[in-house]
Amino acid sequence: MAFTPAVLSRRRLLQLGVGAGAGLLAACRSAAGPELLLAEADLPAAWLKQLPAPWRTRQVADAAAVQKAVRELGQRPAPGLVALSDGWASGLSRQQLQPFEAPRLWARLAAFSAPVARLYAPPAAGQLAFPWAYSPWVIALRSRPDLAARRQEGWQLLLDPSLRGRLVLPSSPRISLEIMGGDFERLERLRAQALAYDDRDGLNLLLSGDAEAAVLPLQRLIPLLRRDQRLAVIWPDSGAPLSWQLLLRSAAPKNLQPAPPPLEWLGAILEPPLLEALLAKGWVPPLPQAVLAPVARRFPASMAALLLPGDGLLQRCWSLPPLSVPQQLAQQNLWDAAAPRP
Repeated sequence: MAFTPAVLSRRRLLQLGVGAGAGLLAACRSAAGPELLLAEADLPAAWLKQLPAPWRTRQVADAAAVQKAVRELGQRPAPGLVALSDGWASGLSRQQLQPFEAPRLWARLAAFSAPVARLYAPPAAGQLAFPWAYSPWVIALRSRPDLAARRQEGWQLLLDPSLRGRLVLPSSPRISLEIMGGDFERLERLRAQALAYDDRDGLNLLLSGDAEAAVLPLQRLIPLLRRDQRLAVIWPDSGAPLSWQLLLRSAAPKNLQPAPPPLEWLGAILEPPLLEALLAKGWVPPLPQAVLAPVARRFPASMAALLLPGDGLLQRCWSLPPLSVPQQLAQQNLWDAAAPRP
C-alpha cells in the first residue's frame, strides 16, 4: 500500500515554528556570554547593574542552590563566576573551582584578606576567590542606651540578666562558640539568654521589639543606622568573627575555554563612585584603611567608625576556616552540653 504523507494544518505549522524559534532563542541565550551565578541579594544592585556585556546573571533561590549548581557542573554550561560566602564556598572542593589569576586586583587588597582568597589553603595553593567584602558579627541593641553605654564590656554584655529571653543569636552555633571563646560556663549562660537562633529574621525580631539585642552581621545594620535612632551597634574591642563575600570561578569542562573574569568590573568596587554607594549599603571591601578613609569619613561619625574600625581592631578579628571532622564533633558536643535544662 502506498504511503500517503500527512497533511500539516496551519496551526501545527505555527506550533512547529514557535517551537523551533524558542529552541533557537534558548540556544542563542546559552551562547550569549558567560554567566554570573548568585542568590538573590548576594551582590549589591548598583554593582550588578554595571556587569559588562556579554556577561549575564542567573539568580537561584539561595546559597545552597548556588553550591549545588557548582557541584553538578556536568548538567549545564559552567557559570563564569559564582557568588558565595566563605562558609558556603568552603564546602566546595578545589577540583570544582579554577584559579582566580588577577595579581593586580589582589595587590590592591589589605593583607588580612589573603587567607580567604586561598580558601584558607597554604600560600602555595594560589588564589581561588576574590574576597570583595567582609562583615564582622556585632551586637545590635534596640532601645537599650544603658547597655550601649557599657560597650567596653564587649561580648560579656550578652550575659546581662536583663536580656534573658530577649536575645537573638545566629543560626550557626559556631558563631556563639567563637564569641564566648569556647568557654563552657559562658556558653551555658549565653544559651539561657536566647529568644531565638535566627540571623535571617533576627533583625525583624529586633525591630519589632520582640528582642532587645541580637548578634548580626554588620552589613545588615549599616543601612538602618541613619533612619532608626533606636539602634546601637557594638563592635567589641576584643575583636569579632568575620564573614566574607566571595566571587569564584567554577571549573569549566576540559573541552571549553573558560571566560576570563571581567577585571575592570571587579576593580570598580574598590574605588569611587561605586565604593561610596556600596559602603552606604554596608558592603565593605577589604581595602587598606588608608584607602577607605577618604570615602568612609563622608558618613556620619558613628557609621564611619564602623566602616573604618582601624587596623588594631581588625587585627583582633578572625575569619572562620572550615573545621575538621573531629573539631566539628567537639564543637557539637560542647554546644549540646550547654543547652538549657528543662
